[in-house]
Amino acid sequence: MATYTPDELANKLKDGLLSFPVTAFDDNLEIDEAAYRAHLDWQSSFGVAGLFAAGGTGEGFTLTPEEAARVVRMAVEEAGSRVPVLGSAGGSTKQAIQNAQDSEAAGAEGLLLLPPYLTECDQEGLFQFASEVCKATSTGVIVYNRANAIYSADTVARLADTHENFIGFKDATGNIEHLTKVYSKNGDRLFYLGGLPTAETFALPLLQLGMSTYSSAMYNFVPEFALDFYKDVRNQDHNAVTEKLKRFVLPYLDIRDRVQGYGVSIVKGGLNAVGRNGGSVRPPLQNMTESDLADLGALIQAAGLMPVAATV
Repeated sequence: MATYTPDELANKLKDGLLSFPVTAFDDNLEIDEAAYRAHLDWQSSFGVAGLFAAGGTGEGFTLTPEEAARVVRMAVEEAGSRVPVLGSAGGSTKQAIQNAQDSEAAGAEGLLLLPPYLTECDQEGLFQFASEVCKATSTGVIVYNRANAIYSADTVARLADTHENFIGFKDATGNIEHLTKVYSKNGDRLFYLGGLPTAETFALPLLQLGMSTYSSAMYNFVPEFALDFYKDVRNQDHNAVTEKLKRFVLPYLDIRDRVQGYGVSIVKGGLNAVGRNGGSVRPPLQNMTESDLADLGALIQAAGLMPVAATV
């Protein structure tokens, strides 16, 4: 049973930093329950506003529906008493419905609806896809605007009018004109969050478009830095944001961009670099090379972000 109503959940999430915990895998690429639970315990010990289990950074695209349900349930058990936990849904419409129902049964407060699998679709198809998932759960639903799921302002408004539990719009396009239309049309009926890769880079300008929060992947391994960065964004402290971008975020992006798919690999690499167990990534992703991992560790050290116990 959810603790928050959908409206209460939206109000909780819109004014704090959000993150997607990585899913720990062992050497056989099976879920490492002990490592995952330890990571969730650590992640929920800081002032994050919400954790999304089995999402993109959690390699939800590699999880079976049964694994996804298990990952969400563990997240609720380990972190749900301290921070709202949300699940994720995607794939075919039937799979997304199953993900949504499994997520609610596991005790999650809501879910992020990922784009439908592979196929191109028009607005009516997107409306029906999201609508079926909203109908399948009583918890809050956030749509992810990216790839083949670009929701028009009118479609977003139609979903908001039709489903009380449709609460949020996450964007990974950065299309300013489109975002302006969505926000102008829907206003405070929804909350808006940034979801571009390494969202810190875009956080300050997107704040002006109504996106009061974003999902931080680097929160996984440098949570205090990520929270400080978010505070600077919300305070519109341009100097502090620029300093942190130069000191860590932009050099981090340079390493991330060396290999396609490093967006998740570098997060697990960051965990390993700070002395925590991130485990391996599942194919089709690939782990960081030893040299790239060494460069990441050196960057974390040079930026002053290495935990005391992990410094060398």
